[in-house]
Amino acid sequence: MALKIRLRQQGRTNRQTYRLVVTDIRNPRDGKYLEMIGWYNPFSTTKDSVINVERINYWVGQGAQITPNAQALIARIAPDVMKDIRAKEHARRVKKVAKRRTGKKAAAKTTEKAAPKADAAPKAAKAAPKATAKKAAK
Repeated sequence: MALKIRLRQQGRTNRQTYRLVVTDIRNPRDGKYLEMIGWYNPFSTTKDSVINVERINYWVGQGAQITPNAQALIARIAPDVMKDIRAKEHARRVKKVAKRRTGKKAAAKTTEKAAPKADAAPKAAKAAPKATAKKAAK
């Protein structure tokens, strides 16, 4: 099941508030959700908002993706959380690239080892008919 952390509209017409929720990507924007992890009221003079940082970290650890609007909200309210998430994502990418590079090096080494054996096999095959031809001439 693919999960997203996204904003869900609440409230009346022209006075929306938003909930920050974790939901399956197949659910509609205002549909059911697994967990509410915060809320945001853009019409408040103080720009009220609350975010549960521990739950965001938990769900990102479980593989939930954060939508761009939710990322902007989280970065504005709790910038340290987004820095941590980006740092973890960067470390994961670096590890993946390093693994890919070592895999290519190992593959190159095995092909280098196999190449001389492949070259030796045709030479041996060419030498064998000549030897049998000399024996047949005697």
